Amino acid sequence: QVQLIESGGGLVQAGGSLRLSCAASGRAFSSNVMGWFRQAPGKEREFVAGIRLSGGIIYYADSVKGRFTISRDNALNTLYLQMNSLKPEDTAVYYCAADLATWKLVDVAIGGARPNMDYWGKGTLVTVSS
Repeated sequence: QVQLIESGGGLVQAGGSLRLSCAASGRAFSSNVMGWFRQAPGKEREFVAGIRLSGGIIYYADSVKGRFTISRDNALNTLYLQMNSLKPEDTAVYYCAADLATWKLVDVAIGGARPNMDYWGKGTLVTVSS
């Protein structure tokens, strides 16, 4: 059974912070890459941050660099996204994703490809008010 369960979303004022969590279990946890994506109303799903679990290489979208931090806790099987200095344009449903194929994360993080990860959570809503 593959499961990715996000939590931590909510309503926050501009300039505030939130920490998202993604609890992974089953086949999803044996993935080689994990990441965070988001989808705003009327827009396509986009890459936010990702990590290669072997080696710990991290990627960020330009729009969140310096404000968001992705991390993982192997003991808790959990992926995190610390979001600081939030802006109204960060409002979206945030999804956790995982895959065995490293190239899928590299493709989306560096190549600008559409997200194509195998495993997805159901998402958590982040709303940033101005």
